[in-house]
Amino acid sequence: MLAYITKRLLSLIPVLAVVTIAIFLIIHITPGDPAAAILGMEASQEEIQKLNQDLGLDRPILEQYTSWVANVFKGDLGDSIFMNQPVSEAIAEHITPTLSLAILAQVIAIILAIPFGIIAAYKRGSIADYTLMGMSLLGMALPSFLLGLFLMLFVGVKLQWLPVAGYEPLSSGLWEHIKYLILPGISLGTIQAVLITRMTRSSMLEVLNLNFIKTARSKGLHEMKVLFKHAFRSAFLPILTVIGQTFGTLVTGAVVVEAIFNIPGLGQLILNSIARRDFAVIQGVVLVVTLMYVTINLIIDLLYGAVDPRVRLERK
Repeated sequence: MLAYITKRLLSLIPVLAVVTIAIFLIIHITPGDPAAAILGMEASQEEIQKLNQDLGLDRPILEQYTSWVANVFKGDLGDSIFMNQPVSEAIAEHITPTLSLAILAQVIAIILAIPFGIIAAYKRGSIADYTLMGMSLLGMALPSFLLGLFLMLFVGVKLQWLPVAGYEPLSSGLWEHIKYLILPGISLGTIQAVLITRMTRSSMLEVLNLNFIKTARSKGLHEMKVLFKHAFRSAFLPILTVIGQTFGTLVTGAVVVEAIFNIPGLGQLILNSIARRDFAVIQGVVLVVTLMYVTINLIIDLLYGAVDPRVRLERK
């Protein structure tokens, strides 16, 4: 297992190298001058050139990149041009709302999706199966921002059950914290629930037709025991993979939902930074989100190997 973990960690090095190059190039080749944005429309060309020099933005891109990567290894993501604070501090202030939202959305998705997927597989071809699959198609076609607006109008404004927008930190109390995240969590988690439901149904259908399930039934085991102890356990690995991938998508896809519900997370931070062309913050947020995505997938990979030893052998 140690060799497997080491191999998986080493495989991340080229991935992260490519990611850092891509982040740096995409941001620096886009049109616009951050010094001009800072100084405003009335700034002279000399003032813009001097500020670019002070910020080090007039150096060759390769030199800027190597300097940035070296500082990243030291834990220094640079300083925000507009917020007048280190990027790491700005990210630390905004990462908790994003993680809280992503975790709640994932919990909502799992609670809905796995029972629905199991029921759809067990009742294959029935009205329940067709209804659940129809709902999943509708959920897949519905953009998260549109669902968010509908929930705001109906649940927040008309019924007044939950706050329409805003955010309360965990220090205000667990319910106060969660109630501001329920509507954005449903908006964000619906598409993930659809993906997990369809994967659960598909994976369960494959397992339910295998001989060991027929043998378990022939032995007179209770249907619930056959379904959950034998079938779901064997079908769980591909479902686990989808859960991991969707959680990474939740973290990266929270930008629009955070903007709609006015949640001060990483999405709001990066949108404001893009508008101001605050290079250091954009680079830092994209890098942190990428690291989170890669780490989540690594954990899922390691869980895969821990649950099924055949995976470790296949990947040696």
